Amino acid sequence: VLLAVDNINSIIKPELIGFDSRMQREIDMLMKELDSTKDKSKLGANAILAVSLAVAKAAADTASLPLYKYIGGCNSYVMPVPMMNILNGGVHGGNQLEFQEFMIMPVGADSISEAIRMSAEVYHTLRRVILDKYGKDAVNVGDEGGFAPPVKDVREALDLLDEAVKLSGYEDRIVYAIDCAATEFYNREKDCYILQGKELSREDLLSLYKEIVNEYNIVSIEDPFHEDDFEGFARITKELKGIQIVGDDLFVTNTERLREGIKRGAANALLLKVNQIGTLTEAIDAANLAFRNSYGVIVSHRSGESEDTTIADLSVALNTGQIKTGAPARGERTAKDNQLIRIEEELGYPKYAGRNFRCPF
Repeated sequence: VLLAVDNINSIIKPELIGFDSRMQREIDMLMKELDSTKDKSKLGANAILAVSLAVAKAAADTASLPLYKYIGGCNSYVMPVPMMNILNGGVHGGNQLEFQEFMIMPVGADSISEAIRMSAEVYHTLRRVILDKYGKDAVNVGDEGGFAPPVKDVREALDLLDEAVKLSGYEDRIVYAIDCAATEFYNREKDCYILQGKELSREDLLSLYKEIVNEYNIVSIEDPFHEDDFEGFARITKELKGIQIVGDDLFVTNTERLREGIKRGAANALLLKVNQIGTLTEAIDAANLAFRNSYGVIVSHRSGESEDTTIADLSVALNTGQIKTGAPARGERTAKDNQLIRIEEELGYPKYAGRNFRCPF
């Protein structure tokens, strides 16, 4: 953090003095040139992004507009479906479950405020279910606020979601999304995936995805294969028609990788992480490229978060129809949810994406 602050004060600030805050693209591109590396490693993406977002917020204040309206204008009118990560595994969970995120999507809600309430109810019901099955030690939470019980099997995790959703009375109004984060359990030397100690080929893993999609109400799968397997992503996109296949590690919010994916038919949705690409301008460019090619867009938090609420505004500004904020717990997660509720109230309860989350227009 101190290095980022020093880079802002000593390198970025002198170059920006005299710029108008409304010159977002020019400022972002100047910072990109100042850094001159592909991954923004010289100045640091955290330094560049902090300035980029500060510029946007200053311009919004100057125009006396909320941030979402400044970025999106009068076209900002769709509230996103929250993808609530209520059960954690992988590197975020600290348990033996390989898949990283098990999320609920309240597509049957009538508003974002109702969707958040429904999610919170299911979250607390899930806590009781886990407590009854595994005991007090099992209700610890992972990095993103979801529970991390001692389950190893994907189906066991999905069964827990099923039970919590049914006990809450929302089985017809809530669907599931999973983030497999397959790069984390991919063995490059053997070119296989290690699940529960077993070596699985791409074909084996694809078969597993087909099975669980048939068995559970799953509508979205993120990172089903490792980060460079464009061919695998293209295959699952083609074979699991009607399922959203999301590229996170595959695209890393990078327009070059996204173009490659579009060309190959790999995935049909982009996970948009502003601090991954480093500037607001580049994030919006990536989203627009996805939209032009009929890809869905999900604005996303990171596992390490702050209480900044910019991604809530960005999701509404771009009408993405979907947002990942983590679990309905912990201040750095609920801050985004509360901002979405405030925006909904300001807009007079506008359209909620609901079941049209991929194409909300």
